[in-house]
Amino acid sequence: MGIAPRNQTRRQGDVNLLVPPPRPPIQGLRESLSSLQREWKDEGSLAGLWQAWPRIAGPQLAPHCRPLRLHGGRLVVGANHPQWLQALRFNKHQLLGALRGAGFAVKDLQFQQHQSTPLPPAGSGLEEEVWAEHPSRVDVFGMGSCPKCNRPSPCGELQRWGHCSFCQRDTMDNGVAMGTSSQETEADQ
Repeated sequence: MGIAPRNQTRRQGDVNLLVPPPRPPIQGLRESLSSLQREWKDEGSLAGLWQAWPRIAGPQLAPHCRPLRLHGGRLVVGANHPQWLQALRFNKHQLLGALRGAGFAVKDLQFQQHQSTPLPPAGSGLEEEVWAEHPSRVDVFGMGSCPKCNRPSPCGELQRWGHCSFCQRDTMDNGVAMGTSSQETEADQ
């Protein structure tokens, strides 16, 4: 059995008690954020990569491409247009070198089409418009029962898919597209 350091034990009568190690000194906000950024970079975190992405990818690629996943040294980068996807493939070795030069342990790059749509501006009315027609609105469409599982379900979902959202998720997990109705699915099987 190991012996605890002196500053982590306290004697009380005949017994030595373990106490937690002393806390590190308090840091300012700037130092805390800097240490967090260093930890992200050291751990190969995607958050650290997002922060450094504009500098690594450069002013031409960065606005049109972004890191999506980093797992096991493989970085997946998404491009918002096929032309930018081609530019990424053409510059793969330079981008990989820039990533490694910036201290990221990336072994391989994979590229894919990724259309990230920005959120509508606040107060634009688009959110209210979409929500007004959403099939899960019970106050608009009412409630019913799913014919497959007999769960209570918004009638808007039943009209849209022919069953509830839980059954729709099961259907999607089986490889059927989101917009496919239950009748089309059953006819295919």
